[in-house]
Amino acid sequence: MNTINILVPDLPDSVSDAVIVKWHKKIGEIVYCDENIVDIETDKIMLEVSSPCNGILSVILEKKGSIVKSTQIIGSITESNDIEKKKINPIINKKITSTKKIPILNENKYDNSHINKHISNYLTPSARRFMKIHNIDETLITPNQFNHTFRKQDIHKIVEKSSNLNNIVNNTNNTYRVQMTRLRQKIAERLLATKNNTAMLTTFNEVNMQPIISLRKKYNTSFEKKYGVRIGFMSFFVKAVVEALKHFPEINATIDKQDIVFYKNFDISIAVSTPRGLITPVLRDADKMSMAHIEKKIKEFSIKSLNNKIKIEELIGGNFTITNGGVFGSLMSTPIINPPQTAILGMHAIKERPMAVDGEIKILPMMYLALSYDHCLIDGKESVSFLNKIKNILEDFNRILINI
Repeated sequence: MNTINILVPDLPDSVSDAVIVKWHKKIGEIVYCDENIVDIETDKIMLEVSSPCNGILSVILEKKGSIVKSTQIIGSITESNDIEKKKINPIINKKITSTKKIPILNENKYDNSHINKHISNYLTPSARRFMKIHNIDETLITPNQFNHTFRKQDIHKIVEKSSNLNNIVNNTNNTYRVQMTRLRQKIAERLLATKNNTAMLTTFNEVNMQPIISLRKKYNTSFEKKYGVRIGFMSFFVKAVVEALKHFPEINATIDKQDIVFYKNFDISIAVSTPRGLITPVLRDADKMSMAHIEKKIKEFSIKSLNNKIKIEELIGGNFTITNGGVFGSLMSTPIINPPQTAILGMHAIKERPMAVDGEIKILPMMYLALSYDHCLIDGKESVSFLNKIKNILEDFNRILINI
C-alpha cells in the first residue's frame, strides 16, 4: 500500500503562512478521494484541502492552530484500493431518522420564514454534509439579511455560538472569548499600518446620479438580454475611475522607499463583504474590459466569495480600490487606504435631496463620494481634481466617448 502525503496548497509569495483551522477526520478513519479533510486559513481566504485518494488517514503532523508553510506536509494517507468510490459520503445517502434540536440565535429582525422553507437551496455541498453528519435540523438555521448562502464553516460557527450562548445563560460570567480569524488579524494589522505609515486625508464631493439611473433604466433590459447580467452602478464607477487615473498617473502609483513606482496597467480592486470580513478581488486590466465583462466579473467575485471559492491569485495586486458602503446604507464615510495603494474611492447611498440647479430647486438622487489618499505622494490639488473628474464623467457619461 502506498503512502500519499497531504500538502498545504501552493501559496503565492504575498502569503507567508497559514493556520490549521480544523481536521475533519481522525487518525484511522476512512477518507475518500476529493473529500474535504482539513481546513486551512490564510490571511486572505479559507482553503479546503481535499484527500488526494481513497484510503485511511494514518498520520497528522500538524494539529489545529499550527502555523504551516506553502506545500508543507501536514499528514499522510495510506492508500487503499478496497474502498469503492461509490461509498463516498455514505452518510449523505443514509436516511435521517432523528435530528438534534439545536437552538440557533436569530439575530435578524426581518421575517425570513419564506427563506427557511427552502433553506437547503442556500447550503453549499460541504454545509449539507456537515448538517447531515451532525443531525442538525435545517429549519432552525436562520439567514441574516445580507447573506443567504451558508458554507460548512458558517453552520459550524452558528452551532458553536449557540453553545457559547447557552453556557452564558448557565454561568454568572456574561462574556466569552473567541480567537480572531487570520483574515481579521490581517485586516487589523493592515489598518494600523495604514494609519501609522501614511499621511491619509479624505476629500469629499457629491454627484447627481440621475444620468446614470436614466441610462440603466433605458438600457437594462436590452443589456441583460444580450449579456445575461444586469447593468449595475459599479461598472460605471470602474470606467470613470480608469479614465480619471489616465489623467492623474500619480494616483495610479505607489511609494517604494525613496522611489515612486508608476503603474502602466489599471488593476482595480473591488471591496467585497463576506461573513469572514472584507476582501478585495482585482479586476485585471480594467481599461480593456467592457461594461458587461466588468459586471460579470464582479458577480463572479461575489458568488465565489460567499462560497469560499475565490482564489488567492484573484486577491493579489490592485492599484486602486473602490468600496461601496452604500449597499449597507452608509451616507458618508472616510474609507481607509488599502496598502501599498495610495488612494481609495468610497461610494455611498443614493438619497433624494433638494438641489439648486440654474436658480431652481430640484429634487435629485445624490450620492456623496469620498476619496482617501496618501498625502505623502498625492497633493490636495490632484486629489480634488481627480474626484471632480470622476464626478463629471458620472454626470455626463458621454465624456468618455469624446475623451474630455
